[in-house]
Amino acid sequence: MPMFSRFRYIVFTVALLSGPVCAGPRADLSAFTRGLKTLQGHFSQEIIDTQGRVKERSNGTVALSLPNLLRWECDAPYKQLVVADGKRVWLFDPDLNQASVRLQGNEERNSPLIALIDPIQLDLKYDVSEEVAMRDGLRWLSLRPRVGIEASFQSASFGFAQTQLARMELVDNLGQRTVIVFSGWQRNPVFAVDTFRFTPGKNVDVIGDR
Repeated sequence: MPMFSRFRYIVFTVALLSGPVCAGPRADLSAFTRGLKTLQGHFSQEIIDTQGRVKERSNGTVALSLPNLLRWECDAPYKQLVVADGKRVWLFDPDLNQASVRLQGNEERNSPLIALIDPIQLDLKYDVSEEVAMRDGLRWLSLRPRVGIEASFQSASFGFAQTQLARMELVDNLGQRTVIVFSGWQRNPVFAVDTFRFTPGKNVDVIGDR
């Protein structure tokens, strides 16, 4: 599988929200993100094609820090690492001993995960609605990018179990669906200084502009 295909989920990962308090999943999101500066947890992910077939499964850990730092690390079925350090995004595949690097740009700034760490962005960038009925035992908040916002997804949904973010679902511009299940959230952990840094080894093949 091409390296960039493996790392396509980078666009799903940089956000924390604190919207106005009201009944429903919007209030759940507000409660979940209130006072957050850093966040860490586990994920399992499926990418599903337009025919409903699962193309890819993975699991690992995710770490976020204000204002725009991300570490997304896959443990299985293969090792992969994404690090957004505030200026650049590094994508590292240890099996290929290859890293790609690009400037951190609109894809990250317009990620729905930004709603988790930058509360102001939610209503500025998205049309937000609450799903009336519960689905899979969760309460859902749906986001669609506003006209003029560059985004690589058509819609995103946050699923809450009470005030805990349990799931995120995204539909990309090709109609593929990504389902991410979260667990083991740690609020405001203190990260090591190198958590959001990536330095390629001497023999790593680097693609892109450093």
